[in-house]
Amino acid sequence: MLSRVAENIYWLSRYVERAENTARLVRVNSILVLDTPRGITPGWEPLVDITGLVNEFRSVDREPNERNVVRFLIGDANNPGSILSSLAAARENCRTVREVLPRSSWEKLNELYIYAKEHVQSGLTKSGRDGFLNQIIAGSQQFTGLLASVMYRDAAWQFARLGRNLERADMTTRIIDVRSTDLFSDDLLESRSLDTLQWISVLRSLSGYQSYRRHVAIRVSRPDVLSFLFHDSVFPRSVPHCINAVDEGLGELENTGVAMSSVHGLQRKLRQTKVAELSQSSLHEFIDELQLGIMKIHSRLVKAYFLPPMPLPLDKTA
Repeated sequence: MLSRVAENIYWLSRYVERAENTARLVRVNSILVLDTPRGITPGWEPLVDITGLVNEFRSVDREPNERNVVRFLIGDANNPGSILSSLAAARENCRTVREVLPRSSWEKLNELYIYAKEHVQSGLTKSGRDGFLNQIIAGSQQFTGLLASVMYRDAAWQFARLGRNLERADMTTRIIDVRSTDLFSDDLLESRSLDTLQWISVLRSLSGYQSYRRHVAIRVSRPDVLSFLFHDSVFPRSVPHCINAVDEGLGELENTGVAMSSVHGLQRKLRQTKVAELSQSSLHEFIDELQLGIMKIHSRLVKAYFLPPMPLPLDKTA
């Protein structure tokens, strides 16, 4: 497979996953605002922290209120991580590799992008937000489902799988890191009901609330949620499930030695760390190490399989 094709498929998968994750984040926070007791309002700024786009948000003088954060994450063309920008980037990557992918997947992604572009203004309103976000989530899942159901299990499929699961693992760690500390102030978290709401929001942001209640416990608690997301390898959005999927994907490719060693290092760390027993500061350090490990896997994939950026032409007039 050509390096450029592999790279485009990898990023296509990451961008679609990013759009879906961002839509779910905004939707869950909107629901949380309605669920919290009167006089207590969860902030919107943590959503910017989760996406890692703090500098981009602060590049313009604006308050981190609901209106500005929602506009930034849904439809800001100057934000490379907004839903609209992610879908535009996914569509462009998909367009360049249409001959490798099932035709239906291109049609679905193009349809989703057109919907997002035409309805983004409705998505910015409180009355239209939920419907818009639900369509983005459903469309992203349909695209991923199309690939899973009809795509030939060759190298192209493996790169799509790698992109999706690295993006998913990264987002899961970000959500836990920020949501476990910044949702409510420490004095408010003395209330058990608010502590429970906080961890329910973590699960809902990952579409894991129902699975948690079926397979772990009815009552939601910090230790159980952490164990579920860092040790349960069956739930598709848990960190070990994503890293194991990357391991399996690399196993189907050639020249994977260096990247594979990074994957195995993360797997060992997840197995050996009793995450539920960590203090908040230790949890933060642990997640930082995981995120660095995920970045290292990405960097080694880039070095092993993707073409380096084209050098800029020399200025012959100088």
